[in-house]
Amino acid sequence: MIRPLDWVPSIKVKLGLAVVLSLSVTLVAVVVGLASGLRPRYTLVFGLLLSLLIVQVLARGMTSPLREMAAAATAMSSGDYGRRVTATSRDEVGALALAFNRMAEDLAAVDAQRRRLVADVSHELRTPLTALQALLENMADGVSAPDAATLESAVVQTRRLGRLVAQLLDLSRLEAGQLPLHLENVRLQSFLAELLTTTSTVRMEASVEPPDLEVTVDPERLHQILTNLLDNASRHSPLGGRVTVTGRRHVDRVQISVSDEGPGIPVDERDRVFERFARTDSARAAADGGSGLGLSITRWLVELHGGHVRIADTDGGCTVVVDLPRSCP
Repeated sequence: MIRPLDWVPSIKVKLGLAVVLSLSVTLVAVVVGLASGLRPRYTLVFGLLLSLLIVQVLARGMTSPLREMAAAATAMSSGDYGRRVTATSRDEVGALALAFNRMAEDLAAVDAQRRRLVADVSHELRTPLTALQALLENMADGVSAPDAATLESAVVQTRRLGRLVAQLLDLSRLEAGQLPLHLENVRLQSFLAELLTTTSTVRMEASVEPPDLEVTVDPERLHQILTNLLDNASRHSPLGGRVTVTGRRHVDRVQISVSDEGPGIPVDERDRVFERFARTDSARAAADGGSGLGLSITRWLVELHGGHVRIADTDGGCTVVVDLPRSCP
């Protein structure tokens, strides 16, 4: 496509140049025609036709990005997000073409993320559903008796499904910004003491300095944050291992650390574990039943409080550090 005016930085200037050029061509054609002895009406018609041809070429070059955008938008409505617009013009249409290409890239990324999410959710739901279906079919066919152990296995898989659905709902509300915070002053030591009363296959200990340390948070969401971290630490700790929760004050912030004695997380995987459905190689190998959503939800909830979460460097095991402002914004 010929675009002779791409160097012009304004569509208004382009239109002005097109008008001036068409008038100039008409005037030159008339003058040349008269000088050649042609009748004025013929020279005028010839000049006007030549002027229209030039304007057509210029206008087609100026509007070609708009036609490309219309074609690309039609393709996107059918699910083809690979179309891009040639953005060589320096004017407002060129800026629009660049914005359109950025939008197309964002839509392509969102569509890829949606497809990946559907695949991940389907995979996560299939595992407990398959196990539950096998248990029920065995009991229905008389292969296994509906004793306490078999029913408990069915209950475990049902609870796993329930946790996954609840996590997906939480994640969707977080991403949509529909999860309000109900802030309160929470005394951390008593909060952790109550939280750690739950039974576990590992020993859990808590330490808070100073003992009267308080933080302004949503207690329900803080419970959810720490429950996710403790559950993750318990599943990756050896049988009889220890999980330690510490709370410390740092000027106007509070750091809560959850440490375990598990295999730890490699440095190159520490950022990725906070993504949805992400798992480390050790977690996949253990087939421990985690959904891969807990740490993602934890990150969202911590950031909702104005804080951040990270994996700290340790000599052994894994330490997750939650950094919260003492007074949530």
